[in-house]
Amino acid sequence: MAKRMRLDKLLANMGFGTRSEVRRAVKQGLVTVDSIRAKDSGQTLDPETAVVVYNGEKVVYRDVIYLMLNKPQGVISATEDTRDRTVIDLLEPSDRVLEPFPVGRLDKDTEGLLLITNDGQLAHELLSPRKHVPKIYEADVLGDVGEEDIQAFEAGVTLDDGYKTLPARLVIGEKRTEEPSAVISRISLTIHEGKFHQVKRMFEAVGKKVVYLRRVAMGPLKIDPELPLGSYRPLTEQELDELMAIRDEKQAAKTGKQD
Repeated sequence: MAKRMRLDKLLANMGFGTRSEVRRAVKQGLVTVDSIRAKDSGQTLDPETAVVVYNGEKVVYRDVIYLMLNKPQGVISATEDTRDRTVIDLLEPSDRVLEPFPVGRLDKDTEGLLLITNDGQLAHELLSPRKHVPKIYEADVLGDVGEEDIQAFEAGVTLDDGYKTLPARLVIGEKRTEEPSAVISRISLTIHEGKFHQVKRMFEAVGKKVVYLRRVAMGPLKIDPELPLGSYRPLTEQELDELMAIRDEKQAAKTGKQD
């Protein structure tokens, strides 16, 4: 059975105005459906097949949204907040109408990759502790990170609340010395969990401090190097296909267990 939707709801959901603004536009003759001028904003149609044009602009229907955001410092990973700007505040109004939310959380002072969507099922598959989806971070760490830390992270470190992390892969990059004789180590860390402040707490567990943190990958999704801080874009078809493969794989596994 084809999905039916009111014309005014379709236009409002696609960001063309409030219901009352849409009704006014219909009365003014600014909306056509399948090349016929709409007379009733309450008419129903199949949003996936009907050709709707609003004031000369073709309306492209979507009910899900997938965005890659390069999160800057100073904004929080939430849908709303009374004190701070949120990642949703960085979106254009037309991209907020479907009520997307951040998948997971990056600390206020952490930069990098954040997926924003309204696909709750995909979010669950990416965030569920049982899925162990890898997340890759780059960080500047105050202290001389070395082979002992690599081995400690491979074995799992015990955090301040007694939780022992899953094995993590630590790769050490360049090091630099800052006054007064402080060593800053650039590292890459792959973890499979998402505990509160996990990367920072893991380094605290080995006596070091993260001074800069950036997420660069989550599962198959990698940050676009051409995407400036604070900017976002829709996922490409390839990126979306790779994410959907995770969801489909999990669904197939569940079906197999039920059979």
